[in-house]
Amino acid sequence: MQKTQIKVIISGRVQGVFYRAHTKDTADRLGIKGYVKNLSDGSVEAVFEGEQPVITQMMEWCHKGPAAAKVDHVLAEKTEASSNFETFEIRY
Repeated sequence: MQKTQIKVIISGRVQGVFYRAHTKDTADRLGIKGYVKNLSDGSVEAVFEGEQPVITQMMEWCHKGPAAAKVDHVLAEKTEASSNFETFEIRY
């Protein structure tokens, strides 16, 4: 299968609720590579790279997030798969 890469911005109550840690756990479980980080405006940015079925599962998870989160909006943009990622990491 061909790799897909998407960049996602998640807004709502997504900082201070372990959104990044849970995103990493979910991405690791699904075998997705990329990163997640907090943005200065209170949203979270992530880049997911993997096969389309697991990217779809990851996107479904992003709309819910961890129990303490309240996701208001998820903006996704397909980007060119770079294959520069070896793992999924939390960036600071």
